[in-house]
Amino acid sequence: MSRPDESLIRDKDLRDELERLRGKPLFDTLAQTLVSRQEKRDAERAVERDKAAKLAALPREKRRRAIFREVIENDGPSPDNLRYMPTPLAICGLPYKALPDGENEFERKQGRMAVTVTAGKLRAPDGQRIQQPVPFGPKARLIMAHLSTEALRNNSPVVETSETLSGFMRDMGFEPRGGRNGNIEPFKEQLRALAACRMEISTWDGRRSGQIDVKPLQKVELWFPDHADQKSLWPTTIAFSEDFYRELKAHALPIDVRVLRALSNSARRLDLMLWVTYRITRLQTRLVLDWKPLKSQFGEDYTRDRAFREAFREDVAALKEIFPKLPLKLTERGLEMDAAEPSALAIPKRSLGS
Repeated sequence: MSRPDESLIRDKDLRDELERLRGKPLFDTLAQTLVSRQEKRDAERAVERDKAAKLAALPREKRRRAIFREVIENDGPSPDNLRYMPTPLAICGLPYKALPDGENEFERKQGRMAVTVTAGKLRAPDGQRIQQPVPFGPKARLIMAHLSTEALRNNSPVVETSETLSGFMRDMGFEPRGGRNGNIEPFKEQLRALAACRMEISTWDGRRSGQIDVKPLQKVELWFPDHADQKSLWPTTIAFSEDFYRELKAHALPIDVRVLRALSNSARRLDLMLWVTYRITRLQTRLVLDWKPLKSQFGEDYTRDRAFREAFREDVAALKEIFPKLPLKLTERGLEMDAAEPSALAIPKRSLGS
């Protein structure tokens, strides 16, 4: 047996082991084993470098989804990772972007359910009542998911929050950023919009109809200090109204927080993920949805059918980048969907309710 090339052993722990073995019986055989271990490590590192290079070459959002996909695949479903969205909002959703000036009501229907959201006013520190917008965009959805989850976990409509705005944002997965293009002011705007709005949740079946008219947030610190790290002088609690909390307890849809974060820059993709989660885990047979109802549900920003279809294909592809085995397929007719176990969406089966 030829002597092993000791220069191939470079890692400090392996070099230290080599010196401990020097002069002992079968040294050459043991040294060759260390060479093999070094080669294996080098091969694994090469794979990781190649993987990191491919990841770095991806566009930012695509890279974000790829990272979360790997985390979900490695760690699997866990109740600790679940967040909850009120089912009517998960099915019907909020506006994707700010409504035009002067428009203070938004309605979206899905099947035999509708959610109507009406903007309200809030009292400012100077005593004036200030008109708020209808809540919109991804931040409004993520705020609602966070608060709903905390209420359900604590079995109480009252949610204790961090003493500072920045702490509250970090609890939700936002890293606070100030300045003109930061997220602090938009975050405040959406929390105020949620605090001021009213929601009408309606259902019907052709013979009967019913609705609840609720103000989701009953108590909230509305006017934050100028500095996000400054402690609030008000009690650090947010309270859901009793009516909304009862609806939340009866109808809350679970979703993995890692998915929310992977899609946190797109309100439409968040809505699509929530909607797919609701539909796909309740199917008994294959469902085929035509393009027309899909555009009615998700095409808020599109007037041309072709533009919507192209965007929707990208949205479905984004979901499948996170969950490659998701049984969704787009055809000329529309969207085909097969039943799937909750675990396919990183949701523990016992966590799936109404």
